[in-house]
Amino acid sequence: MKLTTPRFIYKLYEKKLSSEIKNRPIPEHIGIILDGNRRGSKILGINYIKGYQLGAEKLEEVLDWCWELEVKVITCWIFSTENFSRPKDQVDSIMNLAVKYFQKIRNDKRIIKNKVRIRVLGRRNMLPEEVQEEIKLTEEATKDHDKYDLNLCMAYGGRAEIVDALKEILKKAQEKKIILDDVDEKLISNHLYTDNIPDPDLIIRTSGEERLSGFLLWQSAFSEYYFTDVHWPLFRKIDLWRAIRTYQRRERRYGQ
Repeated sequence: MKLTTPRFIYKLYEKKLSSEIKNRPIPEHIGIILDGNRRGSKILGINYIKGYQLGAEKLEEVLDWCWELEVKVITCWIFSTENFSRPKDQVDSIMNLAVKYFQKIRNDKRIIKNKVRIRVLGRRNMLPEEVQEEIKLTEEATKDHDKYDLNLCMAYGGRAEIVDALKEILKKAQEKKIILDDVDEKLISNHLYTDNIPDPDLIIRTSGEERLSGFLLWQSAFSEYYFTDVHWPLFRKIDLWRAIRTYQRRERRYGQ
């Protein structure tokens, strides 16, 4: 089928971006704040439930794009602790979608072929029991995969994560398992949800908001940030390529 001019131009630009980034350092770990499902729904003229479904499908696309570049770790913020304050019908719809998503993704041929280990980060006890059960089954099914990591943040908040880590450390202190001099950055990192996961090199947020809103607060100290106005369901390959190109153009000094 003959390409229309806009599509042809898009493909040329995508090819140009691809050639620019593929021979330069690729981030090992990309964090993504999936923002703008409801706003994207309005633009597309669909209801918010369909918007969330499109958002889930978009995540699958973006994962393919990341694995094309061999990005080893991807961490996505799916649902925050604050999101539970939304209307019950919205929360229920998202949770029902989560059940279907986990059932699908753990059996996805791409997950198996690419040896993707899936983990969920957050206060799982806040999630419905059915979602918790699907998470357990998904993590169990992929626990031995060792090429890529996909971390899904659900019932997640950056402050909540730090609070939970401090509670665990204080509990061990009470049990005389650690002493004051043991407390350092490494100890705290080891008690976060992201224990044994490298800190993100690049964090992308869609939908125009220019803040982290609590996403990986401790881990993002030296991350590069990229904000785009594009709503998550409308996120394109060129938007990811641009984010990575911006990352590559920055000089990372790590405070030095």
